[in-house]
Amino acid sequence: MSVSPPLPPAGGAAGRRAARGRATDRRITAAGLVVAGLFLAAAVAAMLLPVEVRHGAWLPLHLALAGAATTAIGAALPYFTSALAAAPPADPRLRVVVLVLLAGGALGITGGVASGSWMAAASLAPIGGAGFVAGIGGLAWAAFAPLRGGLGRRRPLVLAAYAIALADVAAGATLATLYVGGYEPVLAAWDRLLPVHAWLNLYGFVSLAVAGTLVHLFPTVLGTRIRGGRAAAGLVAGLGLGPPLVAGGFLLASDLLARLGALVELGGAAALLVELVAVGRSRGRWTSDAGWHRLTGGSLTLAAGWFAVGVAIGAGRILAFGTAPGAWSLVAVAAPLAVGWIAQAILGAWSHLAPAIGPGGPEAHAGQRALLGRLSALRLAALQAGTGLLAVGLPLGSLPLTLGGGIVAGAAVLASLGLLLGAVRLAGTFPDPAAVAGRG
Repeated sequence: MSVSPPLPPAGGAAGRRAARGRATDRRITAAGLVVAGLFLAAAVAAMLLPVEVRHGAWLPLHLALAGAATTAIGAALPYFTSALAAAPPADPRLRVVVLVLLAGGALGITGGVASGSWMAAASLAPIGGAGFVAGIGGLAWAAFAPLRGGLGRRRPLVLAAYAIALADVAAGATLATLYVGGYEPVLAAWDRLLPVHAWLNLYGFVSLAVAGTLVHLFPTVLGTRIRGGRAAAGLVAGLGLGPPLVAGGFLLASDLLARLGALVELGGAAALLVELVAVGRSRGRWTSDAGWHRLTGGSLTLAAGWFAVGVAIGAGRILAFGTAPGAWSLVAVAAPLAVGWIAQAILGAWSHLAPAIGPGGPEAHAGQRALLGRLSALRLAALQAGTGLLAVGLPLGSLPLTLGGGIVAGAAVLASLGLLLGAVRLAGTFPDPAAVAGRG
């Protein structure tokens, strides 16, 4: 099943308005993904900064998650919800405002904290955080409000995953905003609230939103039907309930509740793997664009594997330490989750979406698929090798492993971003049938 919007009515003013709306929606989605790519490139560059400037792994991680991942989700989520329900697109003005708030908020937070200036950290960061939270509220409206006019079958599992993910980040980002804003009760309890913030944002928001998207995107990439069976329900339930339970455990200083949440999260990650394996068994057989299909399907599959590793590490620490300080370690999960899971999933999804829903006609999309499939096996292998080196080097504090992994993974990410930028530019050399229909 395709995630492309329904075909426009045949002719008339309504048909022209629908075509213009869909063309605009596609362009906004593509523009948001370009901004997400810029954040990913900035995250790679930040790895080269002195450790005291990037605050260890903090700056690259937040550029990748608060910047790249959130902007990509903000760009794609309203498109997906409207397309799946055959609903009209959200107001383009709202969508643009949402992306500006999310991207600008992420820049304010990261720039304020990393600037080294007390004044910037105390003013720019909380302003950015407030804008980020406002952007999440706007994103929720853009994603769900148009569904009232939907004509197609709704996907309750996917919508539930998105709703829980947005609630998680609203809470987690609000905590961080209060912290950088100097709110004394949050400052005093930050040792206990930091894991709450991390689990709600990293496992609850970003990971759940990406995993929920895979329920419908992965079958589309592999050329098979959307299943939505027990495994899909299990992954949404597990990944949806796990982070709030863990967060509640830390808030209440309850080892039992935190460990229960960790077990539920492990079950959700296992269900995701089961779902992807089942989808893979019924995959289509492609006769062209082998490199592109290898890249898109391989990226999403391998990303899910790294997610399982990141969940095993994060949940394992809670099972071992409960809510003690050692239960949360940023460096232990940064590489599997930020690089292997999130960055790889964004690159794989974008590589599929650019020729599938991006601007341009059949000629442009064919050229994009050929371009994006170049050296796909080498790029996939390099990203896995770099992530593996980082996953070992960061926790051990090994400079050679960390540096080597950063160079290899960074080169793979930058190469993919370069090809994606080339694919976006290629679309502009051919007429967009949707835009032509809108002008007709």
